[in-house]
Amino acid sequence: MKVILADSNELALAGFRAILSVVDAVEIVGDARSKIELMDMLSSFEVDVVLVDFTANDFTIDILSEIVSKYSNVNVLAITPEQSANVLVDALKLGVTSYVKKDCSIYEIIDAVKETSQGNKFFCGQIVETIQEANLNIDEIDYDAFSCDAIIISKREQEIIVLISEGNTNGQIAEMLFLSNHTVNSHRKNIMAKLGVKNTAGIVMYAVKSNLISPNKFLFTASN
Repeated sequence: MKVILADSNELALAGFRAILSVVDAVEIVGDARSKIELMDMLSSFEVDVVLVDFTANDFTIDILSEIVSKYSNVNVLAITPEQSANVLVDALKLGVTSYVKKDCSIYEIIDAVKETSQGNKFFCGQIVETIQEANLNIDEIDYDAFSCDAIIISKREQEIIVLISEGNTNGQIAEMLFLSNHTVNSHRKNIMAKLGVKNTAGIVMYAVKSNLISPNKFLFTASN
């Protein structure tokens, strides 16, 4: 995966480079110290991920929408110091794929880059907590408790979420996926814990908001 590091702070750039240089799958193609340098690099190199602190000097939050609009194949991982809920929501609306804080662990930052390179969303739990504490609900999911652990849904869990949302029972899902009822039940509990929801409705809401299923499916079913 090809990565550009974008931050005006030399120490931060050195730290990111040191962290990612030990990951065999990562190739750092450049360090951008300003918004202008970043856009120049994006026009010159093939890039999978931009790791950017849009709050740093010589950057603005508008850089997020510029990247997304001009380079739709590039995934953006925002990494900043602690921000207000409004700033976090604005960044999400402008198209960041993932968002972590600069005080997250080395392993979490590495995982964030890996997941983001594949187009998967990766959020530090503290980011979501900040938004919820300000009563700004970006996805209508009832999160109960948060840590700095990332919220990642595996491919198997996505399969089960879709099947649950389509109205299948644990037994039916077990038969479809050639799993035991106990395994499906364990997956279901893990999914609910990750999403912070307490019932099937919460899982369905997540599936719709994440585009795993279409709300039109329910409209069609209801009309019949």
